[in-house]
Amino acid sequence: MPRIDVNRSGEMEAFVQVVERGGFSAAARVLGMTPSAISKLVGRLEARLGTQLVHRSTRKLQLSAEGQQFYERAVQVLADMDEAERAAGADAEPRGRVTVNTSVSFGTHVLVPLVPRFLAQHPQLSLDVALTDRVIDLMDERADIAIRWGPLPASDLVARRLGETGQVIVGSVAYLAERGTPQTPADLAAHHLLDFSYRRRMPDWPLLVAGKPLDVPVRGRIRASDGETLRNLALAGAGLARLSRYHIQHDLDAGTLVPVLERFNPDERAPIHAVYLGRSERLPARVRAVLAFLVEHVGCDPRFTTKPPLNPR
Repeated sequence: MPRIDVNRSGEMEAFVQVVERGGFSAAARVLGMTPSAISKLVGRLEARLGTQLVHRSTRKLQLSAEGQQFYERAVQVLADMDEAERAAGADAEPRGRVTVNTSVSFGTHVLVPLVPRFLAQHPQLSLDVALTDRVIDLMDERADIAIRWGPLPASDLVARRLGETGQVIVGSVAYLAERGTPQTPADLAAHHLLDFSYRRRMPDWPLLVAGKPLDVPVRGRIRASDGETLRNLALAGAGLARLSRYHIQHDLDAGTLVPVLERFNPDERAPIHAVYLGRSERLPARVRAVLAFLVEHVGCDPRFTTKPPLNPR
């Protein structure tokens, strides 16, 4: 197995300084070392390479042909190392690609509309947007940031709060005209209830009757893997759906979806977080730039800061 020498860059830096400063003593002053320490570093470099790089004399220093060639390459290598550290450093200008994983509904109605503004603010950054309502493992999926709704389980992930939202049961105007508008939770038994199909779904719809919680089981004929599909099914008149307010606020404002059973709705507010791996102060600049943008723009969106006004018709 080859030996890993952790001081190769130090030997290379010492050699370059000797050449550029014209001697061991001058290089030692620049690097804050003794001339003998500099001489040992250069000597060890020559021993490893198996060739003499510097011809030493009491009056001057002269490079060998191999020394001149190595010097030119070493200058470039050290410059590349400096550039790599600047690019990876926490204070570097944001550049590179960031992968953001989020739900289909949040991606469609919140993240995607913000992308042009983000790209204009950060011309050196690129985005990979992955939409799924399935909870992913950030390491397995190579995601930099995931946006998650609801309470977060204990994990190694770090979270930044973006806002909060509630839930509302809705149906289309055409569906309610045909099937009737439910007046009490018991009326839901006569309706088609649209349900999620993913593993972490809530099996019941939580309601509040006379101040006491009531969980209505959802056993609908139609299930879907994501909230956006359920929204489209509700718009098409397939049944009632319980969806996040931010997701359907435009539909409520337009009157294409109508809230039902609002006086029984506990409207518990659920937080929305951006989660990521690693300590905040050590995040790459590219990831910190995306997080800061999300906190700023989602945090000021009225759909996530206060209870949006409903527009029942």
